[in-house]
Amino acid sequence: MKEFDYLIIGGGCSGLSLAYELEINGKLKDKTLAIIEPRKKYSRDKTWSFWKVFDHNFEDCVIKSWNNFTVNSSEGSQELSNINFPYQSIDSGKFYEKINSKLSANPNINFFKKINEINSKNSIIFNSVFQGETYKSDLWQHFQGVEIETSKDIFDDEILNLMDFNCDQRNDVHFFYTLPFRKNRALIETTWLSNLEDQSLLDYDLQLENYIKNNLGIKNYKINFTEKGAIPLFYPSFKNEDKIINIGSAGGMTRLSTGYTFLNIQEHSKYIVRNIDKIEKIKMFSLGKKYQFLDKIFLRVLEKNPEKMPKIFSDMFKTSSNTIIKFLSNKSNIFEDINIISKMPKLIFIKALFN
Repeated sequence: MKEFDYLIIGGGCSGLSLAYELEINGKLKDKTLAIIEPRKKYSRDKTWSFWKVFDHNFEDCVIKSWNNFTVNSSEGSQELSNINFPYQSIDSGKFYEKINSKLSANPNINFFKKINEINSKNSIIFNSVFQGETYKSDLWQHFQGVEIETSKDIFDDEILNLMDFNCDQRNDVHFFYTLPFRKNRALIETTWLSNLEDQSLLDYDLQLENYIKNNLGIKNYKINFTEKGAIPLFYPSFKNEDKIINIGSAGGMTRLSTGYTFLNIQEHSKYIVRNIDKIEKIKMFSLGKKYQFLDKIFLRVLEKNPEKMPKIFSDMFKTSSNTIIKFLSNKSNIFEDINIISKMPKLIFIKALFN
C-alpha cells in the first residue's frame, strides 16, 4: 500500500480547510497527502456562520453578510449594528466545490474511502473525526434549519435575527435563528442547548412549521434546502498523540458557549501550515485558557438554570456590539471581558464557580 507524508482523517470543514491551506501555501509541491472521506459526493449540507473578525480564504463562498442583528426575548427585542465585523454565512456547497477544484489539480493529493486503503505508519496524521455517540449525555447545540422561499417579499434582508427565545423551552434552552438571504428567501433554524437523550426535543419539523406560520406569520412557502446537525459543547477526552494532531471540533476548535467553529478552524489551519515542518514539537494550538474557563462556568450555569438563560443571553448583548462580538469570537481584551461579566447575574455565577 502507498505511503503518504500527511494524512487527514475526515474531509469535512476542518479537513478540507487544512488541505486547502497546505496547497495554496505550496506545502504539497514535494509532499503527499491522503484524505480519508467516506462520502460519495460533496453537496451543500451546512451553513457556517460567524462574525468576520479577520480575513479568511472563502469570501467568494459567502451567501450574504449583515451589519445588523437582533436578539429577542420575553423582555423585548434588542437591535445592534456593527460595520467593523460583519456577520457572514458560508454556503458549504460552494466551499466544497472551491477546495476540491483546487486539490484535484495536484497529483500529490488523493482521496480514499477507508484508512486501511493506505499505509499510514509513517504519516503525520490530522484527525477531525469526533466520535459523538460516546458523549450523548453531554451538552450539545443541536439544530435543524430550512431555507424557505416565499412568493412575495417578506423579509428585511438587511438584518438577521440571531436568537429568538419566544418559543417553547421545555425545561431546556431553545431559540430560533433567522438569516434572510433575500427579501423572499431565508434560513430558519430551531436550536437547542441540551443533551441528545431527550427524544421529545427532536420534533424539529413540527417546531419549524409552527414557528414559521405562527411567529413569522408565513403561511405559504416552499423549502429549498434542509440542514441538520449537532455541535458538541464539550471538549473530547482524547488528546494529541505521537504523529496525531486533532483538528476541528475533535481538536477543541468549537467555542463551547456559542458553538462557533468555522473561523477557529481557519486560524488553526494557518497555524499548522506555518509550523508544518516542526508540527510534532510545537505547542498545541488552542482558543485560550481564558475562554475555556469562562465557557465552563457559563455552561455550568446553563445546565443548572436553563429557565434563566433567555434573560442571561439577552443581557450579554446589552453592551457595545464591538465588545460582545469580540468576546464571542475569542478576540476580547480583559476590559471587554469584565464588561461582559458585569452583565451576568452575580449569585448564580459565583455558585457555579465554586460548585
